[in-house]
Amino acid sequence: MATKAMCSLTTTEVNKSLSKNTHCRNRMKLSSEKLPRNPFYTSVSKYVAKNQKVFEWRKEKTDHYSHANLLDKALQLLKERIVRGDMLAYFLRGQLYFEEGWYEEALEQFEEIKEKDHQAIYQLGVMYYDGLGTTADAEKGVDYMKKILDSPCPKARHLQFAAAYNLGRAYYEGKGVKQSNEEAERLWLFGADNGNPKASVKAQSILGLYYSTKEPKELEKAFYWHSEACGNGNLESQGALGLMYFYGQGIRQDTEAALHCLREAAERGNVYAQGNLVAYYYKMKFFTKCVAFSKRIADYDEVHDIPMIAQVTDCLPEFISRGMTMASFYHARCLQLGLGITKDEATAKHYYSKACRLNPALADELYSLLIRQRI
Repeated sequence: MATKAMCSLTTTEVNKSLSKNTHCRNRMKLSSEKLPRNPFYTSVSKYVAKNQKVFEWRKEKTDHYSHANLLDKALQLLKERIVRGDMLAYFLRGQLYFEEGWYEEALEQFEEIKEKDHQAIYQLGVMYYDGLGTTADAEKGVDYMKKILDSPCPKARHLQFAAAYNLGRAYYEGKGVKQSNEEAERLWLFGADNGNPKASVKAQSILGLYYSTKEPKELEKAFYWHSEACGNGNLESQGALGLMYFYGQGIRQDTEAALHCLREAAERGNVYAQGNLVAYYYKMKFFTKCVAFSKRIADYDEVHDIPMIAQVTDCLPEFISRGMTMASFYHARCLQLGLGITKDEATAKHYYSKACRLNPALADELYSLLIRQRI
């Protein structure tokens, strides 16, 4: 059990954080779906093969100078092909800008070709809704996504599942349209297309989240959709399945299956799965393993690493934050009590404080467990 001084300190920090933050939200903040691949551009593979230098900029950015040079070369080659009338090069230049985070340039390029390229319309919908390279305009973003969803053109078909997911997000969040869970659910079900791997896997995963958080919960449906999304490669759903197996939610409890899912998800970069494994190691008294694993996660930079991890893994920032909170709290507890590591209450204070900053509501829940001697 913690000393009275440490307990008091933790309570104070949790309460201060709770009063300054509103992380305990009923609605999860979702993210847009990335641009789907275009099956109609059958010439893209040939284009890449003939123009390898254009695509070298996608390589790992280990050398900033080299990467900058590759970008310059790619842009020059795309410019030359645009002059020769290569329509695909127009979009690729905008997409290069987008992937590099040069959103104003990307917006300008996509605006220029939106009447001729459905992919440009899709990207404009994402950019206006999320405020990338421009002031956020949810209504405009919604209008662009509706153009994709309602388009009779065969070349827009591969974008329609993802557009349905994005429109469902708008209805769920009540941005650009009147809030409606029913319409969000309808659009996500369309986007998910019965688990079709070529449809919106993100819609499949979000349906799993939606059915597990709505009132009343529909955990069997949640398990079904997380299973579909996981089978189609979704990392967020793989971690969610692990927890559903662990607690017997929507499926019979199966600790072996739970740990298999959580460990695989953790290895692939799911921070929430990592945080839950930290909690498991602590409860099983694997303190040395708990300390080593938790420190790596707890030392992530909350300002810079959360957006980066979200971009790379496509996991929601909310769950990344929760994973980091769990790791920070359990690491602090090990330091406080000298479990698997030399006792250090000053450093423990640092990690308790970090847990409170990251997610004060979850830190409060964990502290409640602590004072009941369950941690």
